[in-house]
Amino acid sequence: MDSNDAHAQAWVDTLREFGIEAPFEKVRRLIGMGGDKLLPRVTGITEETPRGNEIGRRRGEVFTERYLPTLRPTPGARELLERLKSDGYRLVVASSAKADELKHLLKICGADEIIEDKTSSDDADRSKPDPDIIHAALEKLELPPAQAVMLGDTPYDVEAAGKAGVSTIALRCGGWNDADLSGAIAIYDHPADLLAQRETSPLARGRSTN
Repeated sequence: MDSNDAHAQAWVDTLREFGIEAPFEKVRRLIGMGGDKLLPRVTGITEETPRGNEIGRRRGEVFTERYLPTLRPTPGARELLERLKSDGYRLVVASSAKADELKHLLKICGADEIIEDKTSSDDADRSKPDPDIIHAALEKLELPPAQAVMLGDTPYDVEAAGKAGVSTIALRCGGWNDADLSGAIAIYDHPADLLAQRETSPLARGRSTN
């Protein structure tokens, strides 16, 4: 989903309601990690405190009401998933989003009809860039890390997958450059770009993803 800017703006809007001015650029650089990590990095407030809990709850409302209806899939998102499924890949989502938000995001891009399963921040003690969500996804697949590959669009995807022993194919459409995504085994502009180059990518059957 083309949602990283919207997630950042939802945080900025929410924090302003609580009397906290947070620069969009600072928040935007942290999108992709879980809210439990983002909030204290920006404000010093932890999610476990009453105020932190209220901020997190309100951010979910702001995102859902103001920004979710405006979101669109990144180019080629559904088409890539359909092709990977037809190639025999098993697809599980590993997201730092809350479960209720993730359900709506997957529906918008049509992934809900294609994926096998999903994991969210509700399935993990620690959010990205810790590897807990990746471990949860691997458990769903019942596969060792060496037999999986992560598709991600933030540095936190690359870091979390690496800590879990999973290789990452990164996408620039999340708003980061190649230096930010270093550690990925390959980098493409967006899902449509990866799909167009699939035969020479690590996703081509017979090619190693490690």
